[in-house]
Amino acid sequence: MATFKVNGVEQSLDIEADMPLLWAIRDELGMTGTKFGCGIGNCGACTVHVNGNAVRSCTTPVSAVEGAEITTIEGLAVAAAGSNPAPPDLSAVQRAWIDNQVPQCGYCQSGMIMAVSAFLVSNPNPSDAEIDAGITNVCRCGSYPRVRKAIRSLATA
Repeated sequence: MATFKVNGVEQSLDIEADMPLLWAIRDELGMTGTKFGCGIGNCGACTVHVNGNAVRSCTTPVSAVEGAEITTIEGLAVAAAGSNPAPPDLSAVQRAWIDNQVPQCGYCQSGMIMAVSAFLVSNPNPSDAEIDAGITNVCRCGSYPRVRKAIRSLATA
């Protein structure tokens, strides 16, 4: 049995302890915004927040998140709203993604947004070098200049 909170809701799943968190989220809970990319933690398509930190869920066993607070792309706007009784439809990073026309195919998008959201909490005004070092998610479409532009728009906002 694995027990943790996902997007503020307590979950108890009767699954193997070594099941990757990605599959618990997608297959057991039906939240398909978190994507499978490489399966070895390199691409970042599977990035979620575990206790506020960006984590690659394809290589994280559910046993490692016992009792943790997990946020997926589906819960990002609600988590960003905090105690606000009327949460926004989108988080600031999601809005910046739209405003800066970041998406191309969109497959990496949810993981990239999750990575950037966690990154900006610890580094709210990063340099381009810090962005390059801190955001290691892969985008096969090559939207990196627009990702950087979206991050910079948030840093200067």
